[in-house]
Amino acid sequence: MNLVLIIQIILGICLVYFTIIWLKDLIKNKNKLNDGNLLLSGVIGFVTNFFDTLGIGSYAPTTMLLKLTKYVKNDKLLPGTLTIACSIPVLTEAFLYINTVKVEAATLLSLIIAAAVGSFLGSKFISRIDEKKIQVMMGFALIITAILMCLSNTGVLASLGNGNVAVGLTGWKLFIGILGNFILGALMTAGIGLYAPCMAMVYLLGLSPLVAFPIMMASCAVLMPVASREFIKDGNYNRNATIGITIGGILGVFVAVTLVKSMSLTLLTWLVIIVLIYTAITMLMQGFKKEA
Repeated sequence: MNLVLIIQIILGICLVYFTIIWLKDLIKNKNKLNDGNLLLSGVIGFVTNFFDTLGIGSYAPTTMLLKLTKYVKNDKLLPGTLTIACSIPVLTEAFLYINTVKVEAATLLSLIIAAAVGSFLGSKFISRIDEKKIQVMMGFALIITAILMCLSNTGVLASLGNGNVAVGLTGWKLFIGILGNFILGALMTAGIGLYAPCMAMVYLLGLSPLVAFPIMMASCAVLMPVASREFIKDGNYNRNATIGITIGGILGVFVAVTLVKSMSLTLLTWLVIIVLIYTAITMLMQGFKKEA
């Protein structure tokens, strides 16, 4: 069976599974859907997923905008809100972008599974810790994300793949890749996007840049619905925000894919990095501040 078709089937199963458990929870809690402005969350979803499609990422900018607009009042709900709200837009991206897969099947599938398992266990941990710890973890997560965005914007991450020709991993390199993606999947539930660190990891392991993209894209698309289950089960997310961000996010992805052929994002990325650092410092101060 064609590997692209296998990936699309996996993505389709994730989409159906996620949509069913999410809609069941929304229907069950329909009296709790008024906590926020759907238009505002829709705009946030459109903007962040539009630029995610173009390469900036959506996790950190969505966190930043939800904090700046005070949309999510309790920071404990941020990880679940991010994971659930971005699931369908990221799955949409994966469906639209993964049309050629040149990486070896064993490498691709094992790394995707590792990320999904990591996110499942990570969501169980994140869903059970208090708001102060969430603030500290996400503060550090935003700082790490800002550093990775700096490395990406200056071309450092891309340079790691120069000269790489491998299309698969074997032996200890495959083991390191599986372990690394497992850890990155878990960390994504705390707010550290998988895309950039996964890119760095597979480049350092020798994979060609031509085959790395499906690993990063499919890992993100599969792990998010898997991680969402725990947040949905425990109710640790802002339901209103996820509806708006999902709808706006899907529109943002389609607009970016169909209408935008090229756009210089360098200046915008530096601006996002600056605001991310400010948001990170704010969250760390809130997290470390002792209760009165």
